Amino acid sequence: GVSGTSVEKNITLDRATRIELSCRLDNKYSHLKSLQVTWKRGNETIRHMNKTENSWSIQLRILDNSNLGGYSCTLKGEEETSAMFHLQPKIEGKEKPIVSYEGDTAVMICKSFGYTPTAWTWYMTNGSEQIAINDSLLADKYVINRLSANVTHLKILKLTKEDDGVYWCEASFELGKSKGKLKLRVLSLMVPLKPFLAIVAEVVILVTIVFLYEMYSKKKEKSA
Repeated sequence: GVSGTSVEKNITLDRATRIELSCRLDNKYSHLKSLQVTWKRGNETIRHMNKTENSWSIQLRILDNSNLGGYSCTLKGEEETSAMFHLQPKIEGKEKPIVSYEGDTAVMICKSFGYTPTAWTWYMTNGSEQIAINDSLLADKYVINRLSANVTHLKILKLTKEDDGVYWCEASFELGKSKGKLKLRVLSLMVPLKPFLAIVAEVVILVTIVFLYEMYSKKKEKSA
């Protein structure tokens, strides 16, 4: 639309690539004339753009961190509208929940593909709030290792049920930040024993029934 609206879109990249960003005017606004279209990266105007009917686009070659960040197009005429594209690297965390048991140690891993973060930060979720994990203050609970520039590990020691939940790894780049999501499930030590306890209960019941049946059979034989 053109009614003074603003649209934002996040674009996640996992490798160096060529992309095209495009702003298109809805057909119902095609009657608007004398439109002034401006593409910018931050505050820097991008001079070269491609124009087709009701569409203005730019071609980008994304090679490293320096090409990431915010790109915007603004359409000015009788009214004004804009679109903002946020280019950010893909951060990989495990999609499936990590399952561990009380008292154990859990290790979570995040990787950045194609781009090197300047820093990593780990967060734990408390309700709707994300709390940064400071392993230097809680060294007996958390250990954060940056194995390489693109890989970070969070180790959680002596797991309790309170550690169960959602964790985030955040990679900081010169032109922005990107996050990966991980889930940790902490099970009680009794959970893996439940099937065994059920089997034991069945065996005990079975043995008791058989034993009672044998006693009953012997009594019948004696009375016969």
